[in-house]
Amino acid sequence: MEAEKKYITTEELKKHNKPGDLWISVQGKVYNVTDWAKEHPGGDIPLLNLAGQDVTDAFIAYHPGTAWKYLDKFFTGYYLKDFQVSDVSRDYRRLASEFAKLGLFERKGHVTCYTLTFVGVLFLVVLYGVLRCTSVWAHLGSAMLLGLLWMQSAYVGHDSGHYEVMSSKGYNKLAQVLSGNCLTGISIAWWKWTHNAHHIACNSLDYDPDLQHIPVFAVSSRFFNSITSCFYGRTLNFDSLSRFLISYQHWTFYPVMCVARVNLFIQTFLLLFSKRPVPDRALNIMGILVFWTWFPLLISCLPNWPERVMFVLASFSVTSIQHVQFCLNHFAANVYVGPPNGNDWFEKQTSGTLDISCSSWMDWFFGGLQFQLEHHLFPRLPRCQLRKVSPVVIDLCKKHNLPYRSLSFLEANKRTIRTLRTAALQARDLTNPVAKNLLWEAVNTHG
Repeated sequence: MEAEKKYITTEELKKHNKPGDLWISVQGKVYNVTDWAKEHPGGDIPLLNLAGQDVTDAFIAYHPGTAWKYLDKFFTGYYLKDFQVSDVSRDYRRLASEFAKLGLFERKGHVTCYTLTFVGVLFLVVLYGVLRCTSVWAHLGSAMLLGLLWMQSAYVGHDSGHYEVMSSKGYNKLAQVLSGNCLTGISIAWWKWTHNAHHIACNSLDYDPDLQHIPVFAVSSRFFNSITSCFYGRTLNFDSLSRFLISYQHWTFYPVMCVARVNLFIQTFLLLFSKRPVPDRALNIMGILVFWTWFPLLISCLPNWPERVMFVLASFSVTSIQHVQFCLNHFAANVYVGPPNGNDWFEKQTSGTLDISCSSWMDWFFGGLQFQLEHHLFPRLPRCQLRKVSPVVIDLCKKHNLPYRSLSFLEANKRTIRTLRTAALQARDLTNPVAKNLLWEAVNTHG
């Protein structure tokens, strides 16, 4: 005779939401992942952010079908008594299942091979331009090509961080370290740490690190309340310096983007040499050392300091196009305060993302990430499939009356600058900024 099922309520599940007591629900079955959190390949942040909730949609988004069998060892014996599935979630899960049956998650094409070959060719051309040419124009062109190389290499690092782009996990890790640490100087460990948190808590002001740029930028006046970052574990102080910088952020946005890589270099070092547990720390440090060996040596081969400064600024400026693109995808979308909710996964992704419309021949330039919503809904889907599934996602958004925003690169820039300008003007109000800004936020829903 089958044993009688044991149940707990959603409210009881919510109590298990701490690092030492971490439970989740998947398809109504309750699992204790307290000890597993430290070993979780995606890090402990996604589990902590969704602790005490049903996380079925997020689990489906980030895990292949083979992962389901590993859940059994964490089963508590309890089922969720008041487990319900919304119409949106039901359609999302059906769509994910259909994509899996069609084999779309496995059909990766030869994008990675082509991109790595292109990156290799660009690297050789850059070396030739710097080492064999004496013209300042050749050196400038080499710098611009190096910026393009960094963009394309970053896309490979991004893809390999979401799914296996190579034939094995070992080669996939090699692709991550090579395309990230060795070629761009940005640690794949740092990227995974922040990027997974961003996906889970898309556009949450206090949980999404990709929106937490105080004192330089603020996409919402709610930052003026000096909110606490649950990701970094510290208060994002809105002080006099922040007020001054944010007051002019719509003017400084593009100049800052031109040197944004400096911040990424600093963030990489801060993580790798911190006390925080870092997967493959030694391998990541070795990869970073490779970058900080070849890049300074390459610059030193230029004939004088003016050309060296020009080379660095030109390469950074070209790569800033990618930094701008990532900001466009989220800065002008809706924001919220608080932790992510596992029950509105689809809704939160549609609310917090914005696509960039372009012709198919430009997909290589944007790395497929112009389909930002499609990528957020199906992060394991190879980039070559994102354009194909876009019409289906649009139909699903229409069915449930959810936003699907796709703007040209120019229009997305305009909307982002308007968002930054609105917050800048609010920051300039020195009389009683907090009260006025909260009222403004209530009347004018951001996004």
